[in-house]
Amino acid sequence: MEEQVKKALEEPDEVRVSQEDENVYLYYRRLDKHQIVVVARHLNDEGFIITSYITDKVKEGEQIWKR
Repeated sequence: MEEQVKKALEEPDEVRVSQEDENVYLYYRRLDKHQIVVVARHLNDEGFIITSYITDKVKEGEQIWKR
């Protein structure tokens, strides 16, 4: 699902900040009935992907962007 991960980062439907860590962002992009979530850490103008997974609901956390 590498292509879906890239699209979620480049063209997300929604971006939220993690409730646990203000440097962690959740990028959501719809996939049919579910969504792919890419969890990435941003620190010192750099970042890396922590994980990605499929979900049926959006996690709580501050919404910082929505399409």
